[in-house]
Amino acid sequence: MSKGKDAVFIYSDEQQSYKFSNDHPFNQDRLKMTRELLHTLGALQKSDELSARIAKENELSLIHNQDFIDAVKKASHGTFHSSMQTTFGIGTDDTPIFPGMHEAASWLVGGTLKAVEAVFEEGYLHALNLGGGLHHGFRGRASGFCIYNDSSIAIQYLRKYYDAKVMYIDTDAHHGDGVQWAFYNDPNVCTVSLHESGRFLFPGTGYVNERGHSEGYGTAVNVPFEAFTEDQSWLDAYYTVIKEVAAQFKPDVILSQNGVDAHYYDPLTHLCTTMNIYHHIPTLAHELAHKYCNGRWIAVGGGGYDIWRVVPRAWSIIWLEMTDQRHLLNQSLPTEWLDRWQQAAPVTLPKQWYDEENIYPSIPRKREIEEKNNRTVEKALRPFRDKKKRPFSPNY
Repeated sequence: MSKGKDAVFIYSDEQQSYKFSNDHPFNQDRLKMTRELLHTLGALQKSDELSARIAKENELSLIHNQDFIDAVKKASHGTFHSSMQTTFGIGTDDTPIFPGMHEAASWLVGGTLKAVEAVFEEGYLHALNLGGGLHHGFRGRASGFCIYNDSSIAIQYLRKYYDAKVMYIDTDAHHGDGVQWAFYNDPNVCTVSLHESGRFLFPGTGYVNERGHSEGYGTAVNVPFEAFTEDQSWLDAYYTVIKEVAAQFKPDVILSQNGVDAHYYDPLTHLCTTMNIYHHIPTLAHELAHKYCNGRWIAVGGGGYDIWRVVPRAWSIIWLEMTDQRHLLNQSLPTEWLDRWQQAAPVTLPKQWYDEENIYPSIPRKREIEEKNNRTVEKALRPFRDKKKRPFSPNY
């Protein structure tokens, strides 16, 4: 693939080493499955790929405290104290310790930094690092399967070295808390998170009144969905919020986090969306990148715990959108890929890109859920709509 055109796919086998245990929900086989699906489909060639790199310690320090990095390194190499659980969030049920965890997490961060460099240094319009998207990591604490926060580090990297105005779009079912709080005061970073309400789901944050602070007021936007939200309500909110925010913020680059755990099949969440939303999410991100950012769009992975029926299809569509190969969605999934992975899968793999109809029973509170979500969108956009009416003030 020539420079200055289309997209680049970031991957290395080292990204597979981020593995807590055999029975942990976070399963990096989904990276392998997605990449193999794209290769089998003929949509991804070796020439489209760049190898990830490992992040340097000074790059991790763009966001993370040194004492936290040191604790992760110690735990990674066999030294563990019980205080690490409460102080640094490592060694917990969600984020257990595993050998080499510092290096494995650094490879995921380095993959996202490589994506940034591909766009800003090597002339690619778009870059995809599905190994990234670990949005729950905090400056001094691991959380929710996330050790180092690659998106926060990449955003700070974009601010420091390219003076870029960054719009971060997070469509994971879990609130993008780590990224939001890292830039809560920064007027040049707009974090938009559409997620299941914290009343029902970890991490219990992401309410509409979390809007940013001081100079950053209005640049944190949250849309907490009601449990059992379905496609149309989800998409109505997505299109309305992302379009309005982008039009006012006018970013230099879009960084999208593409967790796919809002799907009905996902075992950890309570939303009722289907593959339909994952056909629309990258389409709008792509459109806005060309409208406001001269095409600059960096995409990372995120949550997604039905690794068999959901993640490979949903993540593959991002690449097909980036490279204008959506016509391949008109055909069935490759038989060769299905035969290979069906042997390992505990469920029947779908043969088409879209879900079949009626994969879940009718939702009895459908109208009420939609009305609540509509009100949430109105509240989330209030600062942007008020800004059109009067000069911006962080105090109103």
